[in-house]
Amino acid sequence: MTLSKKVIGMCAVLLMAGCAPLQTYRPRPISPAETASSLETRSLSDPRLKAFVERNLGRDPGAWPPKTWDLRLLTLAAFYFNPTLDVARARVAAAEGTIVTARARPNPTLSVTPGIPSPYLLGLDLRVPIETAGKRGYRVKTAQALSESARLDLAGAAWRVRSGVRAALLDHFTAVQDLALLRSEEETRSQQVSLLVRRLEVGEVARPEVDAGRLGLLNTRVAIRTAEGRVAEARTALAAAVGIPVSGMAGVEFSWPGFEQPPTAQSLSPKLIQREAVLNRLDVRRALAEYAAMEAALQLEIARQHPDFQIGPGYQFEESNNFFTLGLAATLPIFNRNQGPIAQAEAGRKEAAAQFLSTQAQVIAQSEEALARYRSALHELQEARESLTRLQTRRERMTQRAVSAGESDRLALNAVVLERSTVAQASFAALVRAQSALGQLEDAVERPLETGDIPPLGPQSPVLKDHNKEVK
Repeated sequence: MTLSKKVIGMCAVLLMAGCAPLQTYRPRPISPAETASSLETRSLSDPRLKAFVERNLGRDPGAWPPKTWDLRLLTLAAFYFNPTLDVARARVAAAEGTIVTARARPNPTLSVTPGIPSPYLLGLDLRVPIETAGKRGYRVKTAQALSESARLDLAGAAWRVRSGVRAALLDHFTAVQDLALLRSEEETRSQQVSLLVRRLEVGEVARPEVDAGRLGLLNTRVAIRTAEGRVAEARTALAAAVGIPVSGMAGVEFSWPGFEQPPTAQSLSPKLIQREAVLNRLDVRRALAEYAAMEAALQLEIARQHPDFQIGPGYQFEESNNFFTLGLAATLPIFNRNQGPIAQAEAGRKEAAAQFLSTQAQVIAQSEEALARYRSALHELQEARESLTRLQTRRERMTQRAVSAGESDRLALNAVVLERSTVAQASFAALVRAQSALGQLEDAVERPLETGDIPPLGPQSPVLKDHNKEVK
């Protein structure tokens, strides 16, 4: 066998020993027109959304699409469609790629030094890097901690999506109910104007009183037009929160079981809320993961004080003579012992610890403030329901008796009905404020506080992992 064949054979064996299959580049161009068309055709009737909902509910949702959608179904739809989560999922995939990089062992090097100009001189050296002091393990720990932080970012993004859906659904409920109350008021004021006109015709009232009634009716009708616009805007905002065009919600009705009965103050004690905030808030857990990453990074920099080695055999051919050697190479830590990177890593760990404590303190303060705000809103709601409603009911009964006894007339009863409409609007406004405060309290602990909602979100939540949609 000739010299060239020996060299080629040795190189081929070394290259084939640890070679993994090569990956090829696959282009995936983006067409703005196609993506826009895909976004415009999204709908709650998507059969793939049904499969996604079924897997996460653990049961068949029944006829698809459902006629009525509650907060839980809308949240699952948002987890499926909302593009914010696609960005966060891509970041998780990138973070998991860093774990693969951290686990990779350094490749050996092969150097060939042919003799020039003599063809009878040839050198062949193989060097295998050997990492010392557990550097590879510390790199993996750092990458795993950062990957956990990315998964917590995904869970945080999912919670913000859910929070946005809840706020949009609350706005829609508010707009629809306000419209219904205003239409009821319009009917009562229309009856009032009719009664006043009849009395004007018989001379029992003056024209300014009729004009005042007509002005009140006109103002109510203007408020109705405004409320109708608010309903359309709220529906559009809800569609955007889910991640579909408003046309994708055509014919859909919304429900909110338990809307009028928010959780009581007794069921949400300060101790419970503080515990949920400290243990469940995703930014607290993310700060803890970032501290773990800085801890591993410091360990890695300390380990880098110890030099790595390169070891491997060598071969030389010189005028029909074969020489075999065994080489050992290492970086000598003479001029520095990695003091700078160690100092930077220590400072980074201190900063991460301080950031964790700061985040935890902010979370506790936010949860206490949100709980106080919710309790105040519940107290206001209770007062509106009990005091105002009780007084109004008593006034209505007295007026009804007066009308029955002939001591009063339908116009007085109509005025009482108008007052009842005002009381209903005030009571509903108090309920909306309570629900809004409840949403802020849920944001403070980053978990649902009403029954029948999605389970608490975490980095391993199935609803975040179970996703196979592709935007074409």
